[in-house]
Amino acid sequence: MTAGNSGASTPEDDDPFGYLYEDGRAAGATPPSQGRGYGYPGPAAQPGVPRTSYNQVRTVGERQYGQVPQQAHAPQGQPTAQYAAPETYPGGAPTRQTVPQQHGGGHGGGRGGGPNTKGLLIGAIAVVAVVVIAIGVALMTAGGEDDKAGDRSGGNGGATAGQSVKPSDEPSASEDVQEPLPKQDAATLQLGAPAALAKDIEGAEGAGGAFVTGFNSVGASVTWKAKVTSPGAYKLYVRYAIPAQDANATLTVNGKANSNPLGLKNFIKSTDPAWDKNWQTTWAPVTLKQGENEIKISCEQGNQCNAILDWLEVRNG
Repeated sequence: MTAGNSGASTPEDDDPFGYLYEDGRAAGATPPSQGRGYGYPGPAAQPGVPRTSYNQVRTVGERQYGQVPQQAHAPQGQPTAQYAAPETYPGGAPTRQTVPQQHGGGHGGGRGGGPNTKGLLIGAIAVVAVVVIAIGVALMTAGGEDDKAGDRSGGNGGATAGQSVKPSDEPSASEDVQEPLPKQDAATLQLGAPAALAKDIEGAEGAGGAFVTGFNSVGASVTWKAKVTSPGAYKLYVRYAIPAQDANATLTVNGKANSNPLGLKNFIKSTDPAWDKNWQTTWAPVTLKQGENEIKISCEQGNQCNAILDWLEVRNG
């Protein structure tokens, strides 16, 4: 036994695929020596010489594809092995060609290659359109019902719920009409000597530039009959002038003197003693009754009364 030889037989005779060459034997191929295997026609196998290839060259035209070779060893009426495609036999299954589906159903294309997407799209659009139209009709119907209900509820001219009503500019009969609060020039008031009228100082706002002077002596006074429609707290404003020095006077309302004097101070902090450079305004709280009230400003003992008076006015407190 030599290297590479198991001793059973030569390699060329040990052909596990010999059954594949059965058709070669049927075609007249000569079997190799020692009767093992079936090869295609060619040179005979030499003992001790390995075959170069199991794939032997065949004669051109020896095998005809699409035909059933006649097997010599096949019994009568038994099917034989064949390797041709089924469609090559008589009565075989017909070959079907696949035609690619054309979009949109083009010319020459079949309609059975896939779902009709165009038809589905048109159907979906139609459904959406029907829904939109139905919603529009419902809204229009609801709006018409609301308008009819509004006509029924507002037909009598009254305001309905949720509507705002513009307030009237005219006062109602139940509201009290406030009369203007009184204002009076000091020159037109009842004067108590030595108070007197004068017009020689510029800046007075009284009629014709008149004002009350001579108020710097004890006993001088002005008395005013002021009428108001409602009782309550008010403010009495007085316009005056001083020679850049503080002054004061006594204020009496309806026969009752105020505990605090009426301040006629130098609020503008003037340093010029000229009367026409020192016109200014002061005020004091007063309580008035409904109707006529007597308001008196006088120079009493202990007052510093070096001032001139222009006008008096009652304002809301």
